[in-house]
Amino acid sequence: MPSAFQQSVIDEFRANGGKVGDPFAGSDLLLLTTTGARTGRPHTTPLGHVRDGERVLVVGSNLGAPHHPDWYHNLLAHPAVQVELGDQEFETIAVPAEGPTRDELFARVVAEAPGYAEYQAATDRALPVVVLHLPDPREPAAAVTTLADKLTEVHTWLRGQLAQVHAETEAHFAARAAHRGGGAPPPPGLGLQIRQRCLAFCQALEFHHTGEDGHVLPVMEGYHPHLRPVFDRLREEHRSIAAVQSALAALLAGVAIAEPDRFRAELTRMTEQLTAHLDYEEAEILPLLADVPWPPASR
Repeated sequence: MPSAFQQSVIDEFRANGGKVGDPFAGSDLLLLTTTGARTGRPHTTPLGHVRDGERVLVVGSNLGAPHHPDWYHNLLAHPAVQVELGDQEFETIAVPAEGPTRDELFARVVAEAPGYAEYQAATDRALPVVVLHLPDPREPAAAVTTLADKLTEVHTWLRGQLAQVHAETEAHFAARAAHRGGGAPPPPGLGLQIRQRCLAFCQALEFHHTGEDGHVLPVMEGYHPHLRPVFDRLREEHRSIAAVQSALAALLAGVAIAEPDRFRAELTRMTEQLTAHLDYEEAEILPLLADVPWPPASR
C-alpha cells in the first residue's frame, strides 16, 4: 500500500494528466505499477524520470538508503510493468542497466537531475538505473474486435518476445565463440536484458495457457464437442510446454542466468515446441473465434 502522501500524489497525477503541484511542481514524474514479488498484487509508485530518446530512465535511489526500494525488487521478480506518463499509459518490460552502460546512463541522469549524485554519495550500493522503453508510435496497435483478434495479438507478442530472446542469446554465444578465436570478450553472463525479457515471456505464457485451460477451451468444447481431439491435443501441448517453461523459469530465478548452455538448450526447445503449438492452434481455433466479439459484453 502506498503511504497517504504517495497516494495523494498518485491521485493528483491521474486527475491532472500527469501534472503535480508542490513539492513536485515542474518535476518530471511518472507512475510505475509493479507486481509484488511476494504478494503478487499491483503496487503503484510515483517516480522521477529522465527522458533519453525513445526510453525513460528511473533510478532506484530510495533517497540514498542502504537497500534497494521495494519496486526494484518487484520488477526483478515480475519484469512486465505498467507506466503512466502524462496522459500516456503503456506496458513495457523493465530492464536494469549493467556495467559501463549503467554508468553512462547514470551520468546522463545526473546531468539532468543532480540530486541523484547526492543519493549515490550517501550509500555504498550502486543505484540501479532502470530502462523503460516507450511504445513505438510508428506501430499503431491493431484493431481488436473479436476473440480471434485478441488471440492473434497475444500470440504475436509471445512470438516476438521469444524471437528477440533467442536472437540476443545467439548473439551472445557468437560473441563468446569469436572471443575464443581472438575477438573482443563478450559481456559476462547472459545479461539482465535477456533475463528480464525471458522471464516476462515465461510469466505471460503461463498466464495465457492457464486461462485457456481454465476458461476458453472448456467453453469452446461445449459448443464444438466434435472437436474434442483438437482440444485434448492443445491441453497436452500446454502441459509439455509448461515443463519447458518451468525449466526456463528455474534458470532465471537469480539475477544472473544460471547455466547459460542449458538455458540456450531449453530456449531452443521452447522455440520449437511453442512455434508448432501456436501454428496448430491458430489453424484449428481462430476460425471458430472470428465471430465472437471482444471485449465480451458485460452481463
